[in-house]
This record gives sequence, C-alpha cells and structure tokens, in this order.
Amino acid sequence: MVRIQRRRLLASCLCITATVFLLVTLQVMVELGKFEKKGFQSSGLQDGHTKMEEAPAHLNAFLKKEALTFNRKRKWELDSYPIMLWWSPLTGETGRLGHCGADACFFTINRTYLHHHMTKAFLFYGTDFNIDSLPLPRKAHHDWALFHEESPKNNYKLFHKPVITLFNYTATFSRHSHLPLTTQYLEGIEVLKSLRYLVPLQSKNKLRKSLAPLVYVQSDCDPPSDRDSYVHELMTYIEVDSYGECLRNKDLPQQLKNPASMDADGFHRIIAQYKFILAFENAVCDDYITEKFWRPLKLGVVPVYYGSPSIADWLPSNKSAILVSEFSHPRELASYIRQLDSDDRLYEAYVEWKLKGEISNQRLLTALRERKWGVQDVNQDNYIDAFECMVCTNVWDNIRLQEKGLPPKRWKAEDTHLSCPEPTVFAFSPFRRPSLNALRKMWISSFEQSKKEAQALRWLVDRNQNFSSQEFWALVFKD
Repeated sequence: MVRIQRRRLLASCLCITATVFLLVTLQVMVELGKFEKKGFQSSGLQDGHTKMEEAPAHLNAFLKKEALTFNRKRKWELDSYPIMLWWSPLTGETGRLGHCGADACFFTINRTYLHHHMTKAFLFYGTDFNIDSLPLPRKAHHDWALFHEESPKNNYKLFHKPVITLFNYTATFSRHSHLPLTTQYLEGIEVLKSLRYLVPLQSKNKLRKSLAPLVYVQSDCDPPSDRDSYVHELMTYIEVDSYGECLRNKDLPQQLKNPASMDADGFHRIIAQYKFILAFENAVCDDYITEKFWRPLKLGVVPVYYGSPSIADWLPSNKSAILVSEFSHPRELASYIRQLDSDDRLYEAYVEWKLKGEISNQRLLTALRERKWGVQDVNQDNYIDAFECMVCTNVWDNIRLQEKGLPPKRWKAEDTHLSCPEPTVFAFSPFRRPSLNALRKMWISSFEQSKKEAQALRWLVDRNQNFSSQEFWALVFKD
C-alpha cells in the first residue's frame, strides 16, 4: 500500500514537473518569437524580402501604400544624392540614379526639381538651348553645363563669349573644352588602319575609265562654309562625280539614296572606288571635324579637305590629306589633283601610312587613348554618359571640399570652348541664280545678329530674373 502511494506521489510530481516544463518552454518560444519579429522589423527584412506596409484592405489601398513606400524611398535617395537636371530633355529620363565611379547622382528631365535643395547642376543641349525658358533666378550653388557637338549654324548664340561663358562646364568639339569631343566621329585607331574597304590603286586606275577622279556627296546645300560655291567652281577645271542633292550629276542606287544609308556597307564600297573625295565641312571652326574627314581615311580614299583650320593637328600622318587652304584658287587645286591622278608614285605617298598601318600623329594617338568615352562601343560609356559623370564628379568634389570647411572650386567656360569666325563667301564665280547668292549671304547676317542676341541674353541672365521673349527681342533690336 505504501509502495502504491509512493508511485502515485512520484507520478504526480512527474506530471507537475512536465507541466511546468511545457509552460516554461511555451513562454520561451513566445518570447523568442516576439524577439525575432522585432529583430526582422528593425532590420527591414522578413524572409529575405524588403519589409512591406501592412496588408491592404483592397487593391487600391495596396497600390497607394506601395506608391507611398516608393515615394519615401525616392525622397531618401534625393536627399542623399546631388540632382542633375537636364533642362534640355536630351536623355528623356524622368529619373535615374547614375553611378560615376565612387560617386552617384540623380539625373532627370523633370523640371519640378528646379527648386529642390539637392539640385546642383542644370544640363543643356546646345541645339535646344533657347531663351524661352531658363532656370532663373540662378542660385549661387547652381552650375550650368553645356553639351554641344553640333555645327554653329544650329545655334549661333552659343559661339559668342557673352553666352558660352555663362556655363561652368562644357563638352564641345573644341580641344579646349572641359570634355573635348573632337574625335567624336572616330571609333579608334584600328578603323583607320583597317584595309577592309581599300581598293588597290591598280583597280582604281581601271575604274577611272567610268569614274571621275573626285567624288562629292552632300545633301545639306549652301551651308555657312559656302562649300558648294567652291565645288561649283572646281567642276569647271576637273571632273567631279556628285551624288548628293547638292550639285548632283550622278545617282546612287535606289536603296542608297536615303541620307541615313551613308553608313551602309554598299555606300562605303561605292565611295572606296574613288581616288579622292571632297571632304568639305558645313562650317569653318577650329577642331570641328566630322565624319566627312574620317570616313575617307577609313575607306582608303584621299580626302581633299576644307573645314577646320587646325586640321593638320589631327591628320594620321603629315601626308594623308590634301588641304584646300593651301591652294589660292580651285584652278590650282584641280591641277594638283590631276598630277597625282596621273602619277602612281605621287598618289601612293598619300596612302602609304594606311598601307603600312602607321599612325605618326602623337596628338591623335593621345586623344584617343585618354578620352573617357567610346564611339559605337558597347563596352564603353558614350560621350553623353561621360559628360554627365564629369559634372557629377565635379559637384561631388565641391561637396567634399565644403564638408571640410574649404571653399568650392569654381569651374567656368572660356570663349575658346566654343568659337567660330564669321562665315565668309568665296569671291570667285558666284552662282548665277540670285536666290542662291542671297542664301550664301544670309549666314553672314545671321552671324551678325547672333552677336546682338548673345549680348542681350547675357544682360538678362546677369539680371537674374525671369524674362519674356518680348523683353529679349526688344533688347536685341534696341538701337
């Protein structure tokens, strides 16, 4: 009996002990659960995913909550990164966090960020730069940056000191720019050395039975350089095959008549058959060098060049192009080309650099090696990316200087960053049609008026108040 009572007592103790153990265990599990939940919430993570707002009552509420979360996140980002506002909507991006090495900036075309305290720079595309809307009044910490790779005829105002010096940073075709785009139409050294399209001289000599020694392909007629006047005069002294809309006397195949086809393989092979090509720019400015110069060098055709007065600084070798500026009249140029056309030894001197694959111009080699962007290269940033990052990095440098209590570095464009002389017309043999003579002279008057526009714009911007187009034009035409 006593033994049975002891067993019952022992069983009761075991039950009580087990019950207590279970209760303690449950309490520990509850507390652990609370701790873990609290820990996840404080870290913003739950099951490896970003913490979301509380479950919505219905879909619309969920969308509102999610939008609210996104806006909070964006606000945090904008408070952490400088804002680069494209005042000219070149990129079309409403918002992007761009990384520039160790730095990052928020790039956008959204003008509602005009007064945001983190907006540090305004980016302008030169062709779209106009007086109708400018980010005024301009605050002391607002930098202006200009990207303009185009011809001066697209916006003459920019090519005068009062306007170009409004900007802090520049990316233009000038070598003096903060980000020089002089080689913007040249992919690299290898395309210059390439023999892919090269037609042997012996074959070119045979083709001369049906082809002129010179080829001209232009569809932008009568630009500021007055190139068509020169070519028109040159045609009286030597045969020229002209395929474009300007002075056309020969037709391209139907599939190549679209100007967009000038980068097509078929077009390249037609041009490569010629010995010489008239490579005339639409404007005469230092360092304004387009595909008109680089394309024939890539194809193995000798360019007869008219354009940048500083072109000698960019030739692959001392003898790789014929410079129109070295001849006093088209008559003399025609005589020299006929001499080269009839003497293989003299002609080959102009393509020897290509046949040997030797680029002797150290300035050109250095420019291509040191530029921070690529041309048609998916493995490199393009020049717009490089422009954005140049501004972003400089803005961050100043932020870091100010954090150290040091004054920021002030960047400023110089008039050499974008300048072109007044357009001129050739004095010899003007076109017979009066309308074309008037068009040639129009560029001169346009240039003269742009000087007045530049001075008026500078005065209004320095006043640092918004202004109307009526105010602007009244100032331009004021006595």
